Order: sequence, then structure tokens, then C-alpha cells
Amino acid sequence: MRNLVPFRDINVHASNSHYAFTSPSSPSAQTLVIERPSGDIRLNDGALLGAKRVSSIAGILGIVHLRLDKYIIVITKAQPMGRLKGHMVYKIIATEFLPLRERTLHDPEEDTYLTLLKTLLKTGPMYFSYSFDITNSFQRQASSNPSCPLWQRADDRFFWNRFIQSDLIDFATGQTSGSGLRQHGTPQPGADPFILPVMFGMMRITTTRIKSTPLTFALITRRSRHRAGARFLTRGIDEYGHVANFNETEQVVVLNDGARSLEDGMQNGKMGSFDGQDLQVMSYVQTRGSVPVYWAEVSTLRYTPDLQVRGVETAVDAAKSHFDEQIRIYGDVYLVNLVNQRGREERVKKAYEQLVRTLVSGATEETQANHVTNEKIHIVEPSQKNHEYDRLHYIYFDFHNETKGLRWHRALLLLDQLKDGLIQGQYFRGVDMPGDSQGRLEVRNRQTAVVRTNCMDCLDRTNVVQTMLARWTLTRQLIDIGILRPGESADDDAAFKILFRNVWADNADVVSRSYSGTGALKTDFTRTGERTRAGMVQDLNNSLTRYVKNNFGDGPRQDAFDLFLGAFSPDSSGVGTSQVFVDRRPILIQAIPYVLAASFFLVLVSSLARPRSDTTIWPLRLFTILWLVVGLWCFRFIYTHGVLYVNWPKLNTPRWVNEGYQETMGALRQDSVIGPFVARHERGASTARISHLEEGKKRIQ
Repeated sequence: MRNLVPFRDINVHASNSHYAFTSPSSPSAQTLVIERPSGDIRLNDGALLGAKRVSSIAGILGIVHLRLDKYIIVITKAQPMGRLKGHMVYKIIATEFLPLRERTLHDPEEDTYLTLLKTLLKTGPMYFSYSFDITNSFQRQASSNPSCPLWQRADDRFFWNRFIQSDLIDFATGQTSGSGLRQHGTPQPGADPFILPVMFGMMRITTTRIKSTPLTFALITRRSRHRAGARFLTRGIDEYGHVANFNETEQVVVLNDGARSLEDGMQNGKMGSFDGQDLQVMSYVQTRGSVPVYWAEVSTLRYTPDLQVRGVETAVDAAKSHFDEQIRIYGDVYLVNLVNQRGREERVKKAYEQLVRTLVSGATEETQANHVTNEKIHIVEPSQKNHEYDRLHYIYFDFHNETKGLRWHRALLLLDQLKDGLIQGQYFRGVDMPGDSQGRLEVRNRQTAVVRTNCMDCLDRTNVVQTMLARWTLTRQLIDIGILRPGESADDDAAFKILFRNVWADNADVVSRSYSGTGALKTDFTRTGERTRAGMVQDLNNSLTRYVKNNFGDGPRQDAFDLFLGAFSPDSSGVGTSQVFVDRRPILIQAIPYVLAASFFLVLVSSLARPRSDTTIWPLRLFTILWLVVGLWCFRFIYTHGVLYVNWPKLNTPRWVNEGYQETMGALRQDSVIGPFVARHERGASTARISHLEEGKKRIQ
């Protein structure tokens, strides 16, 4: 019988000639063999002898190809997070890299690649389930084919290890031979149970009560693997219609779920309900994603990066691809835009509105004003229903102006504007079908619209609005099934109110850390319903930390994303990759920060020095003034030419970074003071430090 779900237990048999993977609980299943050092894959009937080491793992994350070797990444430790419909969900805690070759010498570049990947796996929240498709919402699962292997049912957007599973997937589908040669061969269904889909994001499953009614409350955020990256390095849309920081968040309520604790028994990954009542699932999905035009923010060491917005007409085709997918998956899309209507963000707002006018038929617009702002709410709607894009509904809300002065309750103005759409868009509700061995749900209600929210980062303002919409929808769901009476709210239960707020605040922190490197701002309001001074201090700390990480830490983080997701392939990156991580800026440019640090140290020492009374003071003062001037000049130089000192990605350096670097270096060569020294000491071409732009190989799976 074909195994449709991944093996729960896998033993790795390691020898000098191969790695063999077996499932002790499925002794009749075939053994997956990966030959060393070639990486050839085959299936063997029965176990192989001669293993030097046998260890137990939770699953195979994938196979990564680096410059000198291939590595099998295995999950060595997983933490149970809770059950959904009786299916256990796990979080990856630890991984191990199994090399196909035994390296006697260490290659610096290979070691750097490994460090990048290990850091990502250690810090990135990744989840999986052996028997439940966590990459798909409950509504999409209800329409999926249960006769397909779990990995084939996974949503490609949220199948985060899809790229590093390519070798196993190609082997299982017959797209490659065991030796890796691409061909249309015979499918190998025996490899399916070794392919484990992994989701990147947030997962919280909690058993709780509302008005004495027991239920399971869950919040799942799935981060898209397309255009994934760090805050200022991935903005807007790409040519394939993928937007930066796209996340799908699903709020789930399960009633009559038999899973009361992590320790409950389980058979075949499925548990029954209790009290003789059918299990019910209600879910509500929201999305967030960057404004779908071509725009970027270029870090220059200033607190506010330089904003670049390209003409909207250049992004129309990409935006159509994006919204084609959104409408196909979610139905009507309510585009909630929260960027500022004045200042630097105004250009992004206007570009978004121009794009929507271009897409919809006969755009009609409405603007609401008050004493605070002349554009409290701006709506763009199609006047006709001629094509698919007329299912787009644009709502702008001046979030900062309306809520400033700690008036966070005024965000309800946006809810009032969205209520009709929320009611028409509905939510998902399904009931367990008794006797169905595959655990399918009978669909009683479908969600036919989604709210897609964005601000500049799609983080802090977006979190507040999504929490508000989730709370309103939850109350509506509980009223519809009779747990609450009309007029009551989910917040009326004090214990659940605290739980709800904390879960959503945790979600905000996870999404923010994945994108910006720090926890979210304004989470004091999400957790307590009030804006506090302690929360403002925490926001200041997070903002300063973001500044440091975004300028000096996001480059390696972006490299790790690109490496893991296949946006860069070291094994096909061409000649000279041994220098890919070497800093080739002119020596003088590299030296200036060290001179600044030395001058600061010398000024500090000379200022604290106490000369003897019989010595002359002016030489010491002159020394202090000299190094103070040197330090101020170095600081001014670094601040003025910040693009030279931001820690950019080395693997796929953005085009606009390349342009900024060239422009800055060109200006330096014309400088009468430093120009001759820069030209004289530069090692290689002026673009050497960022010449890796063409070395990255885009691979779309």
C-alpha cells in the first residue's frame, strides 16, 4: 500500500559508501539510499548492511548543493506544538548536515555557506506535521485530493523547503534518474514518505474555553518563500508577481476536538471527537504583502533610507500576475493601505492608487475627511464588473493621523468601512464527516473574500488592523454557532481576552523578527488594549535595534534566504567564486572605520590623562585636537558615503545597490583630496565588491 504521509520515525544508517534511510515502524517500506560521494538516489528493498553509525531523526529537510559538496539536512530534534483535529504539529529545534564527502581541508567559502544556512535554520521558525497539511488553509484542504502524497498537496508558496527537496521530488516523480540526470523516467512512489513539507512562520495552538465551552484556538501565519528576505533588501514586487513579506494568517477555532493535551493518544495521526458531537472547524484568513509596484528603500546609514519608486506602468504586468493569483485563491480582495498620505510615504500611496485605477474598470473614488485630516479614508472601486480585476476593492486609511495621541480606538473607523465586505466575504466552516477515514470536512460555509493589508513594512500598523479584524470575525463566528448571544463579544471572557491578545502579539513579533530582525512595534496595544509609556520605550529600543541590524546584519541574512530558497546556486556560479565573500573595496575605504575607532580611543585616553604639573600641556592638547579632527572627518566621510559601509548581500546584490555603489565611487574618484588614493589602492575593478550580481542564478521551482 502506498504511503501518502511522511514517516514519523526514520533511522539513518551511515557508511563510507552511502546514507540509508529506513522507517522502523514500516519494515516493509523501501529503503532510501543516497550514494556517497556522488549523491545518486535509489530505493532498495530491505535494509542495507555495513553501516558504521545508526541514528534516529525526525525527518529529512532536504539536500543542499554547495560549491564543493552536497549535504543532506536532517531534522534531529522537533518540539510538539499542539494538535489540530488530532494531528500533531512540530517545530524544528535542531538540524544536522550530513556531508557526502569527507573533507580533510576546510574551504573558507564552503564554511561560510554552511554558517549562513545553519544560522537561518537555528533562528527561523519552521514547522511541520506528519499527517496534516499545515501549508494550506482549512478551506483549501477541503478541496485537496487526499489520494495524493502530502507533499503534492502542499501550497507551493508556503512549502519552504521545496527547493532543497528538489532532488527527492524529481526522483519521486521520475523527472531525474537516480544519478541526477534529468529525464522522464519511472515515478518512484516509495520516495514519497521521505519528503516532508516544512512551513516558515508562526504556529500557536491552545486549548481554552469561552463561556464554559471548550475549544481549540489556533493562529497560523505562513510566510511565502517567494521574494523572501530582509526588510530594506526586499520591497515591492518582482517580475513574477511575487511581493515582499507576503504572509497568510489563518485564525482557527476547533469545537469538539478530541485533542485535549499534548499527551493524548493518537492513532494513524487522527483522533476522534468527544461528547458524541461532530468536530467543527471555523477559520478566517487574512493576508499581508508589500505594495505591488517596483519600489525600494536604499540604506545609506541614515535613519531613514532613500526611497525609490519606479513608474507604475512598468509594474502593471507583474501586478496582474500577483492579483490573478490572489483572486484565484481568495476571491474578492480588499486592499487596505495604511501608509502615510504625507511625507516620503506619499509616493508609495499614490503609486498604489494609480495601479488600482489602471486595473479596475471605470474606477470610482470616494474621499472622507474630518478635522484631523483631509483624507481620512480614500476608496477606489470599479464601476463595472467586466473582468477579474474588478474584484479588487481599495481602501486607504490614514492610520497614523487618526490614531496619534494614543487614540487607538479610532482604528475602528476602518472596521466600520470594511464591515459590509467582511459580512459578504464570510468565513470558512466545516464539519467532520463521520466514518471518513481520511478526516475530510463537510464544507458548510466558504470564505469568498480576503482583506490584504499593508503599511510600508507590513508589520506594525498591519498587526494592529489584522488583530482588530480577527477579533470582530471571531465574535461573529461564536454568535453564529450560539456560543455567544447577539451583542456579546469574545472579549467579554476576561481569560480568553488575555489569551487572544497575547497570541496575536506573539504573531506580530514572529513576523517582524523574520523580516526586520526585531520584535514588532505597538505590541503593548495588542497585548493590553492600551498604548503605554513602557511600550513606547520598548518601541524605541526595537527601532534602534532595527537600524543597526538593517544596516549591518541584513546582508548575511539575505544571503542565507537566497541560498536556502534557491535564488543563488553556488555550484553553478561560475569562475572566481572563491572570492565571493572577500571585501574588495579599496583599502583606504576599508580602513576609515578603523581610523575612526583609533581616533576615538586616542581622544578618550588623552582626555583622561593627567599630566604632571611640571610638564607642558600644549603638546597633549594639540595631539587631542589632531585626533579629534581626524575622527570627525572619518565620521563625516562614513555618514556621507554610507552606501559603502552598509553590509550588503554578497550573493545576489540588488541592482540599485550596484548603481549606488558605482555612483559613490565615481564621485570619490573626482574628489581632489581622496580621489588619487582611492584609484591607487583599489584592488580589482571598482565594482568588485558587488560584482556578484550576475553570479546569482535565479531558480523558479
